[in-house]
Amino acid sequence: MAKPLITAGMGSVPSPDGVAFRVWAPHAEHVSVIGSFNHWDGAAHPMDSEPRGFWSIYVEGAKIGDQYKYQLSTPWGVIKRIDPYAREVTNSVGNAIIHDPDFCWEDDDFSMMSWNKLVIYELHVGTFNDDQLSLPGQFGSIKARLEHLKRLGINAIEIMPVGQFAGQRSWGYNPSHIFAVDSDYGGSLGFKRFIKRAHQAGIAVILDVVFNHFGPSDLDLWRFDGWSENGRGGDLFL
Repeated sequence: MAKPLITAGMGSVPSPDGVAFRVWAPHAEHVSVIGSFNHWDGAAHPMDSEPRGFWSIYVEGAKIGDQYKYQLSTPWGVIKRIDPYAREVTNSVGNAIIHDPDFCWEDDDFSMMSWNKLVIYELHVGTFNDDQLSLPGQFGSIKARLEHLKRLGINAIEIMPVGQFAGQRSWGYNPSHIFAVDSDYGGSLGFKRFIKRAHQAGIAVILDVVFNHFGPSDLDLWRFDGWSENGRGGDLFL
């Protein structure tokens, strides 16, 4: 079988026979992808060096749902990092998960009403309809109260940031992985199901995002490939 070409996409990109991985680590000397598909063996799948600090590999047999990380050999030692582009993680200090990008939206052709007609309800997932007081709320618990929100006259829900953050409870303004939806809330699949159900109820969904600050804890992005200047965060925090 011919080796598939690596696409320009970042992170993990699944296909029927395997998964393409691509990461930017300009100060690494060698990079490998390690995971449940190779028993976390750093010698099993060394990545190919590309121009401008990119590394890539196609791993046959890797599949959706497998866990993985990158192992980087650097002048500052060997380090293991979660994929900066992970769409799904076990938790903020755990592993990346190869995420399934496909989702059945069925006949969802929802069209949001004009801005001047929006009645917006700002909602924090972790504390809205908290079914179990010992655990944060989840997307599923919001779905159970959509009709209540409709009776209030709500036609749009503004969700406070849901990017993966440290710990179980947060307002969401301390993200650790901005491309992954927080696992305690129900992850990316739970978020998609919530959006689909909200649309069926005639409710738009607006998402708050946080791109201007991270952490400070549980932050694999900090000095991702070991390099830093003036005691700062390295390549991804210039």
